[in-house]
Amino acid sequence: MKGTYLFDYVNENEFKKLERSLKKYNMLAYKKLYFEYYPALKEGNFLGKLISTNKTNGTQTYELKLPTDALFSKVHGDIKLYYLVYENEKIVMLDKFEPKDILSEGHASELVTYKGVMVSKQHSDKDMFKINLLNMLDK
Repeated sequence: MKGTYLFDYVNENEFKKLERSLKKYNMLAYKKLYFEYYPALKEGNFLGKLISTNKTNGTQTYELKLPTDALFSKVHGDIKLYYLVYENEKIVMLDKFEPKDILSEGHASELVTYKGVMVSKQHSDKDMFKINLLNMLDK
């Protein structure tokens, strides 16, 4: 336990909402995150791509791509976790998930699926068009 990192949140309420939405709509990404990625981060194995460093604050910002369905990625984008690492204090600060729009909408209300992909209520026509177009391109 000597070298373990602690988790903290930039905005805990918002992060937990998005995490619950991820659990509901993409169980594979949630399981990988919870059972593989979180323990690795606590041990100090920083996963993902280093996107920035801040020498004055002593922080490093990482972007971790979570596994998801290929069709979901093409319609809504990849699911990514952004986190900051404070190495001197041994803190991993969990920041946000992307795509935030569909995950926050999924938390607020029940989303419907079309051909196995979540469809946004605000942009349902656009999402269904993308799904149909991608299915036609695969044929």
